[in-house]
Order: sequence, then structure tokens, then C-alpha cells
Amino acid sequence: MSDDFNMSMRKFLKQVGVTSQQAIEEAMRNADTSGKSFEAKVILTIDGLELEHVVTGTIKGQD
Repeated sequence: MSDDFNMSMRKFLKQVGVTSQQAIEEAMRNADTSGKSFEAKVILTIDGLELEHVVTGTIKGQD
């Protein structure tokens, strides 16, 4: 793959990671999360590529 492709993909994934972490942290601050776990799901789609990629996981609340 080309350098331009790699750089654009890394830039996109970094933006996704940073903004998602900020949104999760804000939601956790505004809720009672003590002792709780939350099921999380991210759905990535790319128009024109017929791509739908699902990632699931668990995020533990703050103690």
C-alpha cells in the first residue's frame, strides 16, 4: 500500500481513537459507574467499499 494511504488511514484511526476516548470519559464522568461494566460496540462503515466492521468489548466503570 502507498505511503499516502497509510498516512490517511493512521490519521483517521487516531482521530477515531482520541475522540472516542474523550466521549467515553465524559459519559463516565456524568454517570454512576462504580462497580459496573458496560458493553460497548463500534460499527465502522466505509461508503463505496461495502464495508461494515463491528468491534465489541467491555468497559469497566470507575471505582
